[in-house]
This record gives sequence, structure tokens and C-alpha cells, in this order.
Amino acid sequence: MEKRTLFSEQPVQIGVESGHDNYIMAIESSCDETACAIVKNGREVISNIVASQIKTHEKFGGVIPEIAAREHLDSINIVVQEAFEQSGLKPDDISAFAATVGPGLVGCLLVGLNAAKTLALVHDKPFIGVNHLNAHLCANYIDTDLKPPFMALLVSGGHTQIIDVESYSKQTILGETIDDAVGEAYDKVARLIGLPYPGGPRLDKLAQEGNPHAFELPEGKVDGYNFSFSGLKTAVLRLVKSFEGKELPVNDICASFQECVSKTLVKKLKKALIERGYNQVVIAGGVAANSEIRKKVFALENEGFRVNAPAMKYCTDNASMVASCAYFNTNTFDDIDIEVFSRA
Repeated sequence: MEKRTLFSEQPVQIGVESGHDNYIMAIESSCDETACAIVKNGREVISNIVASQIKTHEKFGGVIPEIAAREHLDSINIVVQEAFEQSGLKPDDISAFAATVGPGLVGCLLVGLNAAKTLALVHDKPFIGVNHLNAHLCANYIDTDLKPPFMALLVSGGHTQIIDVESYSKQTILGETIDDAVGEAYDKVARLIGLPYPGGPRLDKLAQEGNPHAFELPEGKVDGYNFSFSGLKTAVLRLVKSFEGKELPVNDICASFQECVSKTLVKKLKKALIERGYNQVVIAGGVAANSEIRKKVFALENEGFRVNAPAMKYCTDNASMVASCAYFNTNTFDDIDIEVFSRA
């Protein structure tokens, strides 16, 4: 696909049909990681730098947007410089600069977006704005030969979706959560049982030591490919209250909750695969690092499906997936005046 440099408006071919190597530098700052990466041809990571803010927000029990934005400001120049140093490349070697434009925390997004726009302007390169959710899907292209079409399960802190990926540029959301996202449900349940932030990974770890059939928890009864997890969260709350004055079986509650969530996700995913006639499936998003969800999705291989998932370091927020998305032109934005947005 043809892009244009910002000052001289020279054409630059970006993507699988460009006929030459593309090096894209991307910035991700949608929440609590300041990340910068350089990726060759959408698949080969040349450098990948992530500055995490977990320690900062841990004492608050969650991400504080204003603090996160200030941390991004402190880190942005450092991660860009480190990405160049790690890669051995110079700005002239970069084909285009990209950044996440949303969804995410507005103040945080603005830091990364303005940094990428400035780099593109100063070095007269194309600018490419990227949708954060599409970027998570593109994490599956890194270090693989994966090509559409495939069915995707996107599970993150803010989103739970089943997506029909027909081509690099054509995607259709078949179903999504009508209330809590999977990651949100994990974090809320983690707080209910007294786990510190970030709760999701800690809950996953404890679940591996518990009995997944200790408690029967309800699956959300939602038509089609949609999901609902608010009822499950309420059921866990009632379960916790029933142990008031007694020792709470934390491991068993975690395991039972995780069993219910993972079973629900894979049931809907398998339904979509069969009804749409797909034999290829991917998972993506921060919650794709969850051990039980990952295990159940990969178990679909026993039924003849080809399964792909990003490496763990590319499941959570990172800039490599943003660069890959920019290369494959997956629903991207070229307008230098593009503004950030908080919701999908």
C-alpha cells in the first residue's frame, strides 16, 4: 500500500506487496507500559523495549491515568533511544513511524501519538496510526508465517471478542462481551479474594494449585457469539461471603472461576469455527497469556484445528504488535491530524 512522507509527500510502499524491506518504528502507550519497537516486514522484531509501570500503580490497586501519563512522559525519549541503539538502525533506515491511537487512556495515548508524529515530521517519513485491538491480533504474525483467513479470540482487560479475520484488512466482530471483559472480571474477582494488583496473573497462578470442580459457577446465558461475565463475578462474591468467619478456600475459588471462564470462551470460539467453516484459530490480548485459556484453546488442535498464539512477551501491551499492524495496514489511519480515542 502506498503511504506518503509528511513534508515532501514522496510515495513510500509499505506492506506485503512493497517489493522491498520495510522497517517500522512503533510506539505503544495506551495504558501502563511505555513501549517502542522496530519490526522488519511485520514479522521480524529488530528491537523491542518496554518500560513497565506496574510497581508504580501496585500501591494504588490499579492504574491511575494521570500518574500513568506522567510516567509515559518521563520514559518516552528513553525507550525510543534504546530501540534505535538495540537495533543498530538510524532514522533514515525507518520506512514509517507508527503509534497506537486508541482505544486506551487518553492522556497516555497522547504521549505516544505525539512522539510518533514528531519523529515522522522531523525525519520526513509516513505516519501510521494503529488501533490497539487490531495490533493485538497482529502479534500473531510476529515470528510466524500465519496468514488470514482465521478466527480470533481477543481477550484483554477491556475487551472480549470473537473476530472473523478474512484478510489483513477485513475483520468482522462476530461477538463480544455485553458487560465485563474477561480481564476486568479477573481483576474484580482477584480483589474480592484479597489479591494485590495486578490480580489476573496472580489468580491464574493460584488456580493451578486448586480444584477446578470444587464449586459450580454459572455460565452467562447469552445468545450467539456474545459473552457475559458480570453474573459470574456476582456468583463469586456470594461464594466468598458464604465463607465469612471461616477460612477461605482461595485456590479452589480461583480454579473454579478460571474453569468457568475458559470453558465459556472456548465453547463460543469452537461454535464460531464450526459454523464459519474455519480450520485456523488464534488467541490474542493480555489474557491470552492465561495458562488455562491457552491450554483449552490449544486443545482444539486435537480436533484438527490449527492454533496460534503470540509468545508471552507479545501478549501484553508492546510496540512490536503495533509495528506489525502498521505494516500489514490492518485498519490503520494515515491522517497526521488523527486524534486519540478512549473506546473502540
